[in-house]
Amino acid sequence: MTEKRSVLIVTHTGRPGAVRSAQLVLSRLEEAGIAARVLDSEAEDLRCAGVDVMPVSGAAAEGAEVVIVLGGDGTLLRAADLARTSGTPLLGVNLGHVGFLAEAERADLAATVDKVADGAYDVEERMTVDVVVRQNGGIIATGWALNEVSVEKASRERMLELVAEIDGRPLSRWGCDGVVCATPTGSTAYAFSAGGPVVWPEVEALLVVPISAHALFARPMVVSPHSVVALELLPATSGGVLWCDGRRRIELPPGARVEVRRGERPVRLARLHLTPFTDRLVTKFGLPVAGWRGRVLD
Repeated sequence: MTEKRSVLIVTHTGRPGAVRSAQLVLSRLEEAGIAARVLDSEAEDLRCAGVDVMPVSGAAAEGAEVVIVLGGDGTLLRAADLARTSGTPLLGVNLGHVGFLAEAERADLAATVDKVADGAYDVEERMTVDVVVRQNGGIIATGWALNEVSVEKASRERMLELVAEIDGRPLSRWGCDGVVCATPTGSTAYAFSAGGPVVWPEVEALLVVPISAHALFARPMVVSPHSVVALELLPATSGGVLWCDGRRRIELPPGARVEVRRGERPVRLARLHLTPFTDRLVTKFGLPVAGWRGRVLD
């Protein structure tokens, strides 16, 4: 007997129209004979019957064909937490503002579900980063991120004093507001806001972007994906805080050492359209392209 297909729905239930969008998805999945799952933290808001209610854990995505994410990039990052271990691809439908990680817009919702039902999508892998926090040689915390790991000052009044290290060699000492270590996927998120470069997703690299650093050498840097970036808080500093994708927080005591390297597990994204990244940039940022005539044919 063939096992019934299943799709997990993750929704930003606080966004206007998100509940209606989720109910449309659930209805079309039912018509296609595909079982739907929702998270127990969202089930009451969605007011849906005949669906599987799952705990908010990696088990929610286990065995699912795809995770349809209704919201903005923050919702997709939340869903990535659930799906990374199982490798279930994420398909984002943008109900937010920029929605850089989303593959479809609200107006395309019905067609998007139909393509999922038909299996008409491709899957690509996005690089992640793993982070280890050490204190006095011992590991005190670990984490991971799809977009970025950021080390930031804990108090507004004082700068964060740290030394940056690349591949076991000291690079520079900075008095700063923080440092962002980002993936190419995250280059259009926090790293971009901090003045970092935009990196095309197919480029494998790590970005190191100091934030408001008081130093002669404090430019954004792009290093090898095989490099290990370490940030050592000086013992005299007041401590700091580490954020993974702006969602998961780790307190950093004075003298802590943060090590960032390529993640062991990528995040998989479902793609409906083979849209060039350049076109995505133009659309999301509203870039002016008037006057472009295209390549001159020989």
